[in-house]
Amino acid sequence: MSAWLTLFRDGLPSLLAGAWITLELTAAGLVLGFGLGLLSGLGRVYGNRPVRWLSIAYIEVFRGTPLLVQLFLIYYGLPGLGITFSRLDAAFLAMGLNSGAYQAEYLRGSLQAVGLGQMLAGRAIGLSRWQTIWHVILPQAMRLAIPAWANEPVALLKSSAVAFLVAVPELMARAKSIAAQTYDPIGAYLAAGLVYLGIVFALDQVLKTVERRTRIPGLDAEVKRA
Repeated sequence: MSAWLTLFRDGLPSLLAGAWITLELTAAGLVLGFGLGLLSGLGRVYGNRPVRWLSIAYIEVFRGTPLLVQLFLIYYGLPGLGITFSRLDAAFLAMGLNSGAYQAEYLRGSLQAVGLGQMLAGRAIGLSRWQTIWHVILPQAMRLAIPAWANEPVALLKSSAVAFLVAVPELMARAKSIAAQTYDPIGAYLAAGLVYLGIVFALDQVLKTVERRTRIPGLDAEVKRA
């Protein structure tokens, strides 16, 4: 036990440096994914047929294939077409594209949960179709999406571990380096697991606070009565 505590103490600065890169990957993936997910979700619900089918194709492709395959195609495959990304940019792009497909489904469900009467009411007061979507439907849908969407940051943070396979020096890569230096893979990966656990716990608390503060008043009571 004392040997592991020594390993943890000596390796903690490196693990925390890797954790910071892990958080950067997660944040970048979430932001890019949110933009893509919002466009795809809106396109799937309100777009014309070509836009709807394009949105469905994007969602199904990136939800139906592993993140690791997508990362390898971007980092190792695209250079064959003359498109080259740095290892960090490739990880950002892969995580954003993958996350966007999942976020699109969270947003699609919440958009469809807003009653048709909201669209009719917006049009009745002179708003255009897209003005009604932007100013009336989308703000409600975003609040409805938060409980399900809150799973995505945690899932994306844990999925970021695949980035070490293209030599991004994130938390998992730092743990692998420590394991190679100390010849103690169990201790190194256990230390990394504890750091992941601490980050996930803190992130979960933040997301629960956001969910609580954005909850629509009376909605829980209506669900229980139903």
